[in-house]
Amino acid sequence: MHFPDNVAGIGQFEGEELHEVTLAAASGARARVLSWGATLRDLIVPGPDGGLHRGALGFTDLDSYLANPSYLGATCGRVANRIGGGRFTLEGKTYELARNERGVTHLHGGARGFSHRPWKIAAVEADSVTFTRTAADGEEGYPGKLDLSSTYRLLSPGVLRVEMEARTDATTPVNLAHHSYFTLDPGHSSHEWTAEIAASGYTPLDALKVPTGEIAAVEGTGYDLRRPRRLGDSGITYDINFVLDQPLGELRFAARVACPRNGRTLEVWTTEPGLQLYDASMLAETDKGLDGLTHGKHAGICLEAQNFPDAVNHPGFPSPWLRPGELYRQVTEYRFS
Repeated sequence: MHFPDNVAGIGQFEGEELHEVTLAAASGARARVLSWGATLRDLIVPGPDGGLHRGALGFTDLDSYLANPSYLGATCGRVANRIGGGRFTLEGKTYELARNERGVTHLHGGARGFSHRPWKIAAVEADSVTFTRTAADGEEGYPGKLDLSSTYRLLSPGVLRVEMEARTDATTPVNLAHHSYFTLDPGHSSHEWTAEIAASGYTPLDALKVPTGEIAAVEGTGYDLRRPRRLGDSGITYDINFVLDQPLGELRFAARVACPRNGRTLEVWTTEPGLQLYDASMLAETDKGLDGLTHGKHAGICLEAQNFPDAVNHPGFPSPWLRPGELYRQVTEYRFS
């Protein structure tokens, strides 16, 4: 396939060529996206001062992405987030998955989920790129062949639109999530920012960070972000799924994060039922950030639109099952201003 000038080869993995695609919007916003893991590497967006600013954390080198233990910018699946015990039962059969977190929990699709595999470029324009891949029946222990696409679209003035689709030839669980660490103030802590999430409920966790199956009210807890709240004021760290209030399937407001120091804001709009807020409390320190930026604890914030974690084991959660003839589709927009 002949690629346009905004596509560049960056190396190989197991004999397959890897590419970086540069996207541009009329406002001056730019993004760089990798075919490895359908990963957002860099995002530059306009700010309230009229200048351009970094909106997401990224690495300078390919090796960091090949390892990427923190899933920086990656597309996570076949089932993002956690599956308790690394197993689920479907139609009377129990499926055993990789227990790649502490040896007991399945996390973000397994030892080599979608985040750690090469995707192919199916279409590319100046402001958008579509990646595709086929996950084989049995990959990471999951049933059914899965045909996937992930489209990144950069819209003016500073909107990153992520569209993900999947089809299967056998019933299988699907829960895809975009896992960028967004920043409103590079080099400063995310706990200095305020957050607002349109959620009256959340899914409490056990000691292994797996949902108990309960949906609890946020009222009276540090998870009550229905009004803007400085993240550092709650006295807790955040790695939790919020139950969004608005109807499932419609693109609607989910969250807003703001930096009081510079006036930059980020809104999340999504079709998904849940939103994982992770404040990077366990992000490993590295000196290989873009422009010499050091990444570490609270260097950014993840806002992962998703189904509820461990939904395969909780019938009361939104269904994670995709069946032949059905289309899985997620649309999420990250709107900077």
